[in-house]
Amino acid sequence: MHRGLAAAAAAAADSSRSRSRRSRRRRRRTTGPVPPLWRMCGLGCYRPGPVWLWKALLVFVAVAFVGQLMGLIFNKSSIQPQANTLFAAPESQGFPLGSCRPRSHIMFLKTHKTAGSTVLNVLNRFGEEHGLRFALPVGYQLGYPLLFNAHRVKGYQGPRIVEFHIMGNHMRFHKPEVEKVMPEDTFYFSILREPAALGESAFSYYKGVAPAFRRAKSLGDFADNPRKYYDPRLRNNHYARNLLWFDFGMDHNANFSVSLARNGVAMIRKTFKLMLLTEYFDESMVLLRHALCWPLDSVVTFSLNARQQKPPGSGAAASNSWMDKAAAAAVAAAAGVGVRGGRPLVRVPPDLSLTPVQRDKLREWNALDWYLYLAFNQSFWEDVRRFGHERMDQELALLRARRDKLAKVCLRNGGKAVEPQRIKDKTLRPFQSGVLKILGYELQPGLDNITTEACLRMIRPEIQYKNILDVLDAKQFPRPQAISGPPKMMVSAGEGHVG
Repeated sequence: MHRGLAAAAAAAADSSRSRSRRSRRRRRRTTGPVPPLWRMCGLGCYRPGPVWLWKALLVFVAVAFVGQLMGLIFNKSSIQPQANTLFAAPESQGFPLGSCRPRSHIMFLKTHKTAGSTVLNVLNRFGEEHGLRFALPVGYQLGYPLLFNAHRVKGYQGPRIVEFHIMGNHMRFHKPEVEKVMPEDTFYFSILREPAALGESAFSYYKGVAPAFRRAKSLGDFADNPRKYYDPRLRNNHYARNLLWFDFGMDHNANFSVSLARNGVAMIRKTFKLMLLTEYFDESMVLLRHALCWPLDSVVTFSLNARQQKPPGSGAAASNSWMDKAAAAAVAAAAGVGVRGGRPLVRVPPDLSLTPVQRDKLREWNALDWYLYLAFNQSFWEDVRRFGHERMDQELALLRARRDKLAKVCLRNGGKAVEPQRIKDKTLRPFQSGVLKILGYELQPGLDNITTEACLRMIRPEIQYKNILDVLDAKQFPRPQAISGPPKMMVSAGEGHVG
């Protein structure tokens, strides 16, 4: 009996020890081995955790440190954008614009001989920097001198099917067709120039393609008796009379009357919310900046397509002007202008001198343009008055100071335009035509990558910029196949020009 009790007690003890061992094993599987430090310190002591976690943390810290170090090295070599570049400085923003929102749907009617190429550069830069889509021409211009047709826009697929942001290449304005391309909230603006000055520029640059100019011995000769040389039926003579009126899509050969001119101005006002003036270009840029709600640097410009007033060796120093280049030499040559027997003709610079009486005669000959200019000159200064003269003076000072600073950073030769043969980078040489050379700019060497690209955008000639935008358009907005349009239209010999 005693043996039975002893055996039962031993069995119970073994069972208890077995349960205790199983319980300890479960705890070890759940919590892992308990370090001596835990038992010594109690609940107030920190538990370091598994070793592998510490190793991973050390690896992460090492990788982060190396990455930061490499970033500093790359920044110093200008491969990555720098946080504090010239074009990212606070002064690049200009005075505060308030609560307005930047406009991105813009139509600029690029009129001829009015500094339009410089204005277009403003749009090209902003659009490229912000990835906007341009309504680019299938060729070089949007069908000029024919009235604009929507099918002249590359990638056009029907009324407002594709969203275009910016339209600014040369065209003869035709609102119904433009509205097929541009969104409903598009901001329309253009630029005008005093007709006598515009006529002087047009005579110089279109003398080879406009029969009325070609037949006249000098600009004064033409001004004295324009009807002697002008035939409205001849191709390209639109350059010789009321060129602004023609660019706005109206009949430039119509007999002048106040009612006709007033109706034309009213029609333009309905569409175009801002009219810039070539003679007051800086004031125009200030008004444009506030109308578009863009930062200051977006409207800081260098004069593009500036011409020498006289060719080298004439005794007159080269000077800048808002004049831009004439009809493309290749187009003119194809029309038989400027060549004879396969050899270039020796071209003599046209006589552009005018007496005050002859200037008045040119304004009278271009009476529709003169009325247009006077009307919008008045409204321009009303816009300035509403903006505030003191405020305008402050904005002008800031704009000009910023331009001077960027010119010193970006440009060689003290920021002055130079003759094309002095420009080593051939991609920055403006297209040349005629005797009077078109000036360009040389980029300052040694700039970092970010600054170089920003400066290049400011001085890139129009044709080269258009080619770049063609490439960007193809990359950003690929099209599976070309959309067929109406039959190919005749293009005048003047379509190849930049102005």
